Amino acid sequence: MSKMDNLRALREARYEQDRAARAGSADGAVRAPAEPRTARPTAAPGAVAPARKKPAARKPAAEPAGGAAPSESACGHRAISGRTCTRPLGHAEKNHRYS
Repeated sequence: MSKMDNLRALREARYEQDRAARAGSADGAVRAPAEPRTARPTAAPGAVAPARKKPAARKPAAEPAGGAAPSESACGHRAISGRTCTRPLGHAEKNHRYS
């Protein structure tokens, strides 16, 4: 059975349940479920929320993937992968060249 066949079978089963529920009531309206849903627990008034832990200090950034630190004359734009641009600072090209 494919995924769409499974979805179709579930939808048809749900339709049959709804139809059977409407047929059982006198006015044709859908009956409420047998067990009421429970509400989410809420905090008591005046209760204090527990304090959050402070985030851990971040380590300094590692050396670029190219192996050499970018020179001051390099663009230095970082890619998502962590690589840095090797073009000169303020280059006119719209894309970056990563090592």
